[in-house]
Amino acid sequence: MIYPYIKSLHLIFVVTWFAGLFYVPRLLVYQIETYSKNATEKKILLPQLRLMTQRLWYIITWPSAILTVTFAIWLLLLNPAWLSTGWMQVKLGFVALLIVYQFYTQKLYRISSKQELTWTSNRMRLYNEVPTVVLFAVVFLAIVKNAVNWIYGVAGIFALIVLLMLLFKIYQRTRKG
Repeated sequence: MIYPYIKSLHLIFVVTWFAGLFYVPRLLVYQIETYSKNATEKKILLPQLRLMTQRLWYIITWPSAILTVTFAIWLLLLNPAWLSTGWMQVKLGFVALLIVYQFYTQKLYRISSKQELTWTSNRMRLYNEVPTVVLFAVVFLAIVKNAVNWIYGVAGIFALIVLLMLLFKIYQRTRKG
């Protein structure tokens, strides 16, 4: 049967898609921080960071996103009954959020390539946590499915967000210190 092969390809491209979604905003953080460097450092660092970002974004992240969605649709065509399950509907909602995140990151990438990104590096670091929350939610939904008590699931996601915010505050303090 073809199903396990399609599922395997789907998961492989999910991993590479998330790699790009995690690292491209991190490269944007480094670009933002480079704006405040002296002219010599900026001249060396910015072109390299831009090249790395461009390659990661267009060679890995976008193709992985497209292939992930393609294989997901194929899986749903092979098993359309999933669309009537609550966990799949919630999962698809998180995937939609991730796609919106991807398009917004595309916008930030374009602004950054013109050196017009006015975000602080801390704001970009916080933005970079969105796919972490989505990843936790999607993995738990896909693995645990209907066994999840939705109240605990929502509480867990909020707890994760609070934990990430606390860790971010600790990071800010140690960085200033």
